Amino acid sequence: MNFKIITIFPDFFTSPLRYGVLARAIKEGIIKVEIYNLRDYTRDLHRSVDDKPYGGGAGMVMMVEPIWKAVNSVRTEKSRVILLSASGKLFTQDVARELAREDELILICGRYEGVDERVAESIADMELSIGNFVLSGGETAALAVIETVSRLIPGVVGKEESVENESFSDGLLEHPQYTRPREFMGMKVPDVLFSGNHGKIEEWKKRAALEKTMKNRPDLIKKERKDGNHQGD
Repeated sequence: MNFKIITIFPDFFTSPLRYGVLARAIKEGIIKVEIYNLRDYTRDLHRSVDDKPYGGGAGMVMMVEPIWKAVNSVRTEKSRVILLSASGKLFTQDVARELAREDELILICGRYEGVDERVAESIADMELSIGNFVLSGGETAALAVIETVSRLIPGVVGKEESVENESFSDGLLEHPQYTRPREFMGMKVPDVLFSGNHGKIEEWKKRAALEKTMKNRPDLIKKERKDGNHQGD
Protein backbone atom coordinates (compact mmCIF):
# COMPACT_ATOMS: atom_id res chain seq x y z
CA MET A 1 0.00 0.00 0.00
CA ASN A 2 1.29 3.42 -0.95
CA PHE A 3 0.02 6.55 0.76
CA LYS A 4 0.65 9.97 -0.81
CA ILE A 5 -0.12 12.98 1.36
CA ILE A 6 -0.67 16.46 -0.07
CA THR A 7 -0.31 19.09 2.66
CA ILE A 8 1.00 22.57 3.43
CA PHE A 9 2.62 21.20 6.60
CA PRO A 10 4.86 18.30 5.52
CA ASP A 11 6.83 18.34 8.77
CA PHE A 12 3.61 17.53 10.65
CA PHE A 13 4.08 13.86 9.76
CA THR A 14 7.74 13.49 10.65
CA SER A 15 7.37 12.33 14.24
CA PRO A 16 4.20 10.16 14.09
CA LEU A 17 5.61 8.06 11.25
CA ARG A 18 8.75 7.24 13.27
CA TYR A 19 6.99 5.21 15.97
CA GLY A 20 4.80 2.16 16.49
CA VAL A 21 3.24 -0.08 13.89
CA LEU A 22 3.50 2.51 11.12
CA ALA A 23 7.25 2.92 11.55
CA ARG A 24 7.74 -0.85 11.51
CA ALA A 25 5.49 -1.29 8.46
CA ILE A 26 7.41 1.42 6.59
CA LYS A 27 10.76 -0.10 7.55
CA GLU A 28 9.67 -3.55 6.38
CA GLY A 29 8.32 -2.16 3.12
CA ILE A 30 4.72 -3.20 3.74
CA ILE A 31 3.50 0.37 3.35
CA LYS A 32 5.06 3.47 1.86
CA VAL A 33 4.24 7.07 2.82
CA GLU A 34 5.21 9.93 0.54
CA ILE A 35 4.61 13.54 1.55
CA TYR A 36 4.17 16.38 -0.93
CA ASN A 37 4.21 20.08 -0.08
CA LEU A 38 1.26 21.75 -1.78
CA ARG A 39 3.16 25.03 -1.98
CA ASP A 40 5.54 23.40 -4.46
CA TYR A 41 2.68 23.41 -6.95
CA THR A 42 1.94 27.15 -6.82
CA ARG A 43 3.08 29.69 -9.38
CA ASP A 44 3.31 33.02 -7.51
CA LEU A 45 6.16 34.50 -5.51
CA HIS A 46 4.37 33.99 -2.19
CA ARG A 47 3.48 30.36 -2.96
CA SER A 48 -0.17 31.07 -2.19
CA VAL A 49 -2.55 28.16 -1.76
CA ASP A 50 -5.63 30.08 -0.54
CA ASP A 51 -7.75 33.10 -1.39
CA LYS A 52 -10.88 34.96 -0.27
CA PRO A 53 -14.18 33.11 -0.86
CA TYR A 54 -16.48 34.27 -3.63
CA GLY A 55 -19.73 35.60 -2.20
CA GLY A 56 -18.02 36.81 0.97
CA GLY A 57 -17.65 35.16 4.34
CA ALA A 58 -15.04 34.65 7.01
CA GLY A 59 -11.71 32.97 6.46
CA MET A 60 -9.83 31.83 3.38
CA VAL A 61 -10.49 28.97 0.95
CA MET A 62 -7.87 26.65 -0.51
CA MET A 63 -7.60 27.13 -4.27
CA VAL A 64 -8.34 24.40 -6.77
CA GLU A 65 -5.37 24.96 -9.12
CA PRO A 66 -2.47 23.99 -6.78
CA ILE A 67 -4.37 20.90 -5.64
CA TRP A 68 -5.14 19.93 -9.23
CA LYS A 69 -1.47 20.27 -10.15
CA ALA A 70 -0.31 18.31 -7.10
CA VAL A 71 -2.73 15.44 -7.62
CA ASN A 72 -2.03 15.16 -11.34
CA SER A 73 1.71 15.11 -10.75
CA VAL A 74 1.60 12.21 -8.28
CA ARG A 75 -1.41 10.12 -9.25
CA THR A 76 -1.10 6.85 -11.13
CA GLU A 77 -3.61 4.46 -12.67
CA LYS A 78 -3.85 2.76 -9.29
CA SER A 79 -4.51 5.90 -7.24
CA ARG A 80 -7.69 6.61 -5.32
CA VAL A 81 -7.89 10.28 -4.36
CA ILE A 82 -9.42 11.24 -1.02
CA LEU A 83 -10.23 14.74 0.21
CA LEU A 84 -10.24 14.91 4.01
CA SER A 85 -13.11 17.19 4.96
CA ALA A 86 -15.64 17.71 7.75
CA SER A 87 -18.29 17.57 5.02
CA GLY A 88 -17.28 14.13 3.81
CA LYS A 89 -18.59 10.62 4.21
CA LEU A 90 -18.04 9.28 7.72
CA PHE A 91 -14.88 7.19 8.06
CA THR A 92 -15.73 3.86 9.67
CA GLN A 93 -14.07 0.47 10.05
CA ASP A 94 -16.05 -0.74 7.03
CA VAL A 95 -14.72 2.14 4.95
CA ALA A 96 -11.22 1.35 6.20
CA ARG A 97 -11.62 -2.25 5.00
CA GLU A 98 -12.70 -0.97 1.60
CA LEU A 99 -9.69 1.34 1.35
CA ALA A 100 -7.30 -1.40 2.51
CA ARG A 101 -8.00 -3.20 -0.75
CA GLU A 102 -6.58 -0.29 -2.76
CA ASP A 103 -2.99 -0.14 -4.00
CA GLU A 104 -2.52 3.60 -3.52
CA LEU A 105 -4.31 6.38 -1.67
CA ILE A 106 -3.73 10.08 -2.26
CA LEU A 107 -4.83 12.07 0.79
CA ILE A 108 -5.55 15.77 0.32
CA CYS A 109 -5.30 17.69 3.60
CA GLY A 110 -7.62 20.69 3.67
CA ARG A 111 -6.95 23.84 5.73
CA TYR A 112 -8.38 27.28 6.48
CA GLU A 113 -12.14 27.78 6.01
CA GLY A 114 -12.35 24.97 3.52
CA VAL A 115 -11.41 23.75 0.04
CA ASP A 116 -12.77 24.95 -3.29
CA GLU A 117 -15.75 22.67 -3.98
CA ARG A 118 -14.39 21.77 -7.41
CA VAL A 119 -11.80 19.60 -5.68
CA ALA A 120 -14.53 17.41 -4.18
CA GLU A 121 -16.59 17.46 -7.37
CA SER A 122 -13.96 16.77 -10.01
CA ILE A 123 -10.59 15.84 -8.50
CA ALA A 124 -11.24 13.61 -5.48
CA ASP A 125 -12.81 10.17 -5.76
CA MET A 126 -14.09 10.39 -2.20
CA GLU A 127 -14.66 13.09 0.41
CA LEU A 128 -13.99 11.66 3.87
CA SER A 129 -14.59 12.84 7.46
CA ILE A 130 -13.19 11.10 10.55
CA GLY A 131 -16.01 12.31 12.79
CA ASN A 132 -18.77 14.78 13.51
CA PHE A 133 -16.42 17.54 14.60
CA VAL A 134 -14.18 20.15 13.01
CA LEU A 135 -10.37 20.13 12.95
CA SER A 136 -8.07 22.95 11.90
CA GLY A 137 -6.80 20.84 9.02
CA GLY A 138 -6.77 17.42 7.43
CA GLU A 139 -3.33 16.36 8.66
CA THR A 140 -4.62 14.75 11.87
CA ALA A 141 -7.36 13.04 9.88
CA ALA A 142 -4.82 11.76 7.34
CA LEU A 143 -2.81 10.10 10.11
CA ALA A 144 -5.97 8.48 11.48
CA VAL A 145 -6.84 7.11 8.04
CA ILE A 146 -3.31 5.85 7.40
CA GLU A 147 -3.05 4.00 10.70
CA THR A 148 -6.57 2.54 10.58
CA VAL A 149 -6.17 1.31 7.00
CA SER A 150 -2.62 0.08 7.53
CA ARG A 151 -3.66 -2.10 10.48
CA LEU A 152 -5.87 -4.06 8.09
CA ILE A 153 -3.02 -4.84 5.70
CA PRO A 154 -1.50 -8.30 6.32
CA GLY A 155 1.83 -8.11 8.12
CA VAL A 156 1.39 -4.66 9.66
CA VAL A 157 0.04 -5.90 13.00
CA GLY A 158 2.01 -8.74 14.57
CA LYS A 159 -0.99 -10.88 15.54
CA GLU A 160 -3.63 -10.52 12.87
CA GLU A 161 -6.28 -12.16 15.07
CA SER A 162 -6.07 -9.14 17.38
CA VAL A 163 -7.31 -6.98 14.50
CA GLU A 164 -10.16 -9.39 13.78
CA ASN A 165 -11.43 -9.13 17.36
CA GLU A 166 -11.15 -5.36 17.80
CA SER A 167 -13.99 -2.90 18.26
CA PHE A 168 -16.31 -2.53 15.24
CA SER A 169 -15.06 -5.78 13.69
CA ASP A 170 -18.52 -7.31 14.17
CA GLY A 171 -20.52 -4.11 14.53
CA LEU A 172 -20.02 -3.85 18.30
CA LEU A 173 -17.37 -2.49 20.61
CA GLU A 174 -14.73 -4.89 21.82
CA HIS A 175 -15.37 -6.71 25.10
CA PRO A 176 -13.62 -5.37 28.26
CA GLN A 177 -10.01 -6.44 28.78
CA TYR A 178 -8.22 -7.18 32.08
CA THR A 179 -4.74 -8.10 33.26
CA ARG A 180 -2.85 -8.36 36.58
CA PRO A 181 -3.55 -7.82 39.41
CA ARG A 182 -6.72 -9.86 39.83
CA GLU A 183 -7.99 -7.37 42.41
CA PHE A 184 -7.06 -3.70 42.76
CA MET A 185 -8.52 -1.41 45.45
CA GLY A 186 -11.61 -3.58 45.67
CA MET A 187 -12.10 -3.78 41.92
CA LYS A 188 -12.11 -7.42 40.80
CA VAL A 189 -11.65 -9.14 37.47
CA PRO A 190 -14.74 -11.24 36.56
CA ASP A 191 -14.37 -14.78 37.92
CA VAL A 192 -15.45 -16.37 34.64
CA LEU A 193 -12.13 -15.35 33.06
CA PHE A 194 -10.34 -17.72 35.45
CA SER A 195 -12.78 -20.61 34.98
CA GLY A 196 -10.89 -22.32 32.16
CA ASN A 197 -14.23 -22.92 30.48
CA HIS A 198 -13.68 -21.48 27.01
CA GLY A 199 -17.34 -21.75 26.10
CA LYS A 200 -18.44 -19.69 29.10
CA ILE A 201 -15.62 -17.20 28.53
CA GLU A 202 -16.75 -16.65 24.94
CA GLU A 203 -20.34 -16.20 26.09
CA TRP A 204 -19.18 -13.63 28.64
CA LYS A 205 -17.15 -11.76 26.01
CA LYS A 206 -20.14 -11.52 23.67
CA ARG A 207 -22.47 -10.40 26.45
CA ALA A 208 -19.95 -7.92 27.85
CA ALA A 209 -19.31 -6.47 24.37
CA LEU A 210 -23.04 -5.98 23.87
CA GLU A 211 -23.44 -4.35 27.29
CA LYS A 212 -20.51 -1.99 26.67
CA THR A 213 -21.87 -1.06 23.26
CA MET A 214 -25.32 -0.36 24.70
CA LYS A 215 -23.73 1.87 27.35
CA ASN A 216 -21.23 3.81 25.22
CA ARG A 217 -22.47 3.54 21.62
CA PRO A 218 -26.19 2.66 21.51
CA ASP A 219 -26.25 4.04 17.96
CA LEU A 220 -24.32 0.94 16.85
CA ILE A 221 -27.02 -1.32 18.29
CA LYS A 222 -29.69 0.58 16.39
CA LYS A 223 -27.67 0.32 13.19
CA GLU A 224 -27.18 -3.44 13.59
CA ARG A 225 -30.90 -3.97 14.17
CA LYS A 226 -31.78 -1.79 11.20
CA ASP A 227 -29.38 -3.71 8.97
CA GLY A 228 -30.65 -7.02 10.32
CA ASN A 229 -27.17 -8.25 11.18
CA HIS A 230 -27.38 -8.58 14.95
CA GLN A 231 -29.13 -11.63 16.35
CA GLY A 232 -29.02 -10.74 20.04
CA ASP A 233 -31.38 -8.61 22.14
